[in-house]
Amino acid sequence: MEKIEHIGIAVKNLNEANALYEKLFGIPPYKTERVDSEGVNTSFFKMGASKIELLEATNKDSAIAKFLEKRGEGVHHIAYAVTDINAELKRLKAEGFELINEEPKAGADDKWVAFLHPKSTKGVLIELCQDRE
Repeated sequence: MEKIEHIGIAVKNLNEANALYEKLFGIPPYKTERVDSEGVNTSFFKMGASKIELLEATNKDSAIAKFLEKRGEGVHHIAYAVTDINAELKRLKAEGFELINEEPKAGADDKWVAFLHPKSTKGVLIELCQDRE
């Protein structure tokens, strides 16, 4: 793992959250996108090497909708940049981590992504990210 790629924050209303974070950071999001496979709308803010991803559910069956119902708005996951997501998934599985995704899938912000189950990471949902090239 190279660095923290971003911190994902679940929000009920992306437009309201964008307005709040624009005031907080003094900049607009550099990207917004819909990820139908995950049932979310996202926006990304970047400050230096750090990024924040805001996630809003687009349907009641999405993981974000379930998270919001159970826990409310707040930190949803921490994403780490990796250079070889397949090798990292293999390594982490061999180390005993429970994978939510056995194979990477297309995610937001032009990334390949895969998640580790919070049961195996002391309650933290961890996302692995690799640039799609």
